[in-house]
Amino acid sequence: MLDGVGLELHAGQVLALTGENGAGKSTLSKIVCGLIVPTRGSMRLDGQAFAPRSRREAEARGVRMVMQELGLVPTLTVAENLLLGRLPHRAGWVDRRRLRRLAEAQLARIGLADVDPDTPVARLGIGHQQMVEIARNLQDDTRVLILDEPTAMLTARESERLFAQIAQLSAAGVALVYVSHRLEELRRICDQVAVLRDGRLVDARPMAGVREEDLVQRMIGRALASDEARARRPAGPVKLRVRGLTRGHAVRDVSLDLHAGEVFGIAGLVGSGRTELLRLIYGADRADRGSVDLLAEGQPVPRWNNPVQAVRRRIGLVSEDRKSEGLLLPQSIRVNTTLSDLPAVARAGWLQPGRERSTVQALVRKLRVRCRDEEQPVAALSGGNQQKVVFARWLHRDCEVLLLDEPTRGVDVGARADLYAELDRMAADGRALLVVSSDLRELTGLCDRIGVMSGGRLVQVFERGAWTEQSLLAAAFSGVAEPRNEETA
Repeated sequence: MLDGVGLELHAGQVLALTGENGAGKSTLSKIVCGLIVPTRGSMRLDGQAFAPRSRREAEARGVRMVMQELGLVPTLTVAENLLLGRLPHRAGWVDRRRLRRLAEAQLARIGLADVDPDTPVARLGIGHQQMVEIARNLQDDTRVLILDEPTAMLTARESERLFAQIAQLSAAGVALVYVSHRLEELRRICDQVAVLRDGRLVDARPMAGVREEDLVQRMIGRALASDEARARRPAGPVKLRVRGLTRGHAVRDVSLDLHAGEVFGIAGLVGSGRTELLRLIYGADRADRGSVDLLAEGQPVPRWNNPVQAVRRRIGLVSEDRKSEGLLLPQSIRVNTTLSDLPAVARAGWLQPGRERSTVQALVRKLRVRCRDEEQPVAALSGGNQQKVVFARWLHRDCEVLLLDEPTRGVDVGARADLYAELDRMAADGRALLVVSSDLRELTGLCDRIGVMSGGRLVQVFERGAWTEQSLLAAAFSGVAEPRNEETA
């Protein structure tokens, strides 16, 4: 997974560590933080030998890591999570007053003064949970801090708070390693950049003057085509019709038509109802009123009331949280892929192992999934390759309509390009795609139309060529009287 990597990190320096999913970034980070023991090689910290054999050993030396997968305990409060392992106590009892005071100070450092420390973590949104995870690692004795995709689940304003904190830590002499696929962030906050490919260090240089296209080429070994001048795809007949869809205040009177052969994007603020809309269409939640119809030759097919029935109608959902909602992590790539349509790899009710393997192997090659073989557990794959397995499942099902919620979150530029190419192919084959994304560049590069949600309503729909970033932002804020700590997608 790693082969002969050598790096230097100086006090006060912010090092960008980048590369494709599976390139070795997380492995290197986990070795530094004591989560993985290397088979060979050595490390030194402030001139002294450094070979942590556990996370606790590394943290005792001031080396910490904010991992992409949250390590919070959902049943504990924010305060208890922030000070877990060092809870203030008196006579054997937790000093609740002091615990709250310390937690408030730690939250204030990262701009979360409005979060009640006594709130159970499970009640927070995913973005606030990520900020709590970051706050937990901002301790006074930190000497090296590794941040693994820290902004993947943050709004733009939360990201700005994090960047300000990174600048303060750097000024205080803390050395930081910043792992991200968002190249514009790397250029903004990092001093140096190191690029891994296939477990090897292929480049290490100052960030100043590095062009994005050069960085991408070093990461993946090839150049990527630009989608900026994409023409609008020709729209086919209406495939999905939504009328007056409503659920409480989350989704209010939404109507839209999704055509065969088009990619329709949904933008908006966090909490604007984007994910809730997709769940209602899929049947994962029950609407208070309104209708959703799948059309065949202009006529509605029988409606569905739950995800099982939706899948039978050839409607798929790529959920926002692939680990808890999209994948069976302990199971193999094969099992996760064919789960969507077992009859396609069966005969007379019996699975055909040879047919199943060849089907999955073809999809693995098509999507360029980096794996040992189709029997490898999905949990052992990188995030981007896990996402490709989710796509493989719906390609196997041959969906007529595919709903995608943050489909490239935490996915590197190379894997993202592979997924975009597959979405292009699906649209060209007449599939209808509805995409929610918090990345405006993704939506403007990929979509034929972009609808903007605000306050639970679909307030405006833009045709390709008629939108600007400013117009999308203005529409996103139009239904919000007082913008909260949230920014647009």
